[in-house]
Amino acid sequence: MRVLVTEMIWKEGIEELVRKGVQVDCDDHLWNNREKLLEIIKEYDAIIVRNQTIVDQELLEAGNRLKAVGRLGVGLDNINLKLAKQKNVKVVYARHANATSVAEYVMAAILSAVRPLHLADMDVRKGNWNRIKHTGEELANKTIGLIGLGEISHRVAKRAKAFGMQVIGYDPFITPYDYIVAETGVSVCDSLDELLSVSDFVSLHVPLTIDTKNLISESQLKKMKPTAYIINSSRGGIIDENALAYALNHHIINGAFIDVLEDEPISLQNQLLSTEKAVITPHIAGLTNESQVRTSVLVAREVIKVLNGEPSLCIV
Repeated sequence: MRVLVTEMIWKEGIEELVRKGVQVDCDDHLWNNREKLLEIIKEYDAIIVRNQTIVDQELLEAGNRLKAVGRLGVGLDNINLKLAKQKNVKVVYARHANATSVAEYVMAAILSAVRPLHLADMDVRKGNWNRIKHTGEELANKTIGLIGLGEISHRVAKRAKAFGMQVIGYDPFITPYDYIVAETGVSVCDSLDELLSVSDFVSLHVPLTIDTKNLISESQLKKMKPTAYIINSSRGGIIDENALAYALNHHIINGAFIDVLEDEPISLQNQLLSTEKAVITPHIAGLTNESQVRTSVLVAREVIKVLNGEPSLCIV
């Protein structure tokens, strides 16, 4: 069996594949060489990708030996799931493997918003001692609104509640008896507008689909508090980036933490670069050493199961 890896994978994942007798070819930058990828994919039984490799009709048809696609993460918008199913190519993903890391990123963003210690440090190193300027705010009794109430939101909610925050959420696919509501105690809003209007922090946790494309645009941003922050660690394209830049530059909302963009890497023409109120990170919310060991090993194991004709709990 031969497996092709087209983006970065932690060594533990490669070791797991080799230990099971799989021949592995790994090129972290192959996703960016489409011509070569299409030429060699026919030689492989499985391909392991992240979010940069486009697994579309062209690739699936060129890879006539493919039995499995492994996704080193949870977002699936770069994979043609419908066609993969038609071709009996199983798609497995890193189910919940990076959920803790993303939840901690969200909390880090919130804490950075209310207590930007790095700014105080920079000021002190200039010889200043301005305690009034660096007076922060407490998280206790602030409201965080979670859009999408899946596994990551559940973990964010637990951590936010530990800080004494009020946690609300909006998800049209959640019932009052789902765990995040019945056990974690997240209060569900009747509408997205309701959540936006009362939240001090809004955190997005939805996949990119036709329905969620530009889910947060100009009209939604105007419904938020002028003191509010928005955090996107889910997928680029869910927030209208030009509308967000306008909202930040015109004091419609107070700030944003953006880990994912519609086009990555970021273009120097991206309007979000025009404002210091946007903190932009390079798609690292789920990228910790611990989560990537879990992700790499889990996807490797599940790909092997598919190639061996065994059942997998991580098939999409």
